[in-house]
Amino acid sequence: MIFKFLKFIIVGFSGMIVDFSITILLKEKLKVNRYISNSAGFTIAASSNYLFNRYWTFHSNNPKILIEYSTFFIISLIGLAINNLIIYLFEKKLKFYFAKFLAIMVTSLWNFTANYYLNFTQ
Repeated sequence: MIFKFLKFIIVGFSGMIVDFSITILLKEKLKVNRYISNSAGFTIAASSNYLFNRYWTFHSNNPKILIEYSTFFIISLIGLAINNLIIYLFEKKLKFYFAKFLAIMVTSLWNFTANYYLNFTQ
């Protein structure tokens, strides 16, 4: 489990780069609302993370890819709600991007635990 968690963190770090890149592009360059920008970044990162986690972290051979992806995405949407809540609660004290970083750390723990026990069960 620890080795899988480390892989999950590595995948999550790549997702964090995708997430921040999309969020910064939308929020700073295109002037999209910060919560919409955050949600878009999170959703795109979650989709790329699914692929990496399916094949590299959890070595899933589940033929029901649509169900597996849907479960992963639902877990990620719950994570998104947690993510946005943390940003909302801490944005003024920590500034937006520090609050976003904290939100990613908390959400990563949720996402790993839920996917390990509910989605990519061996």
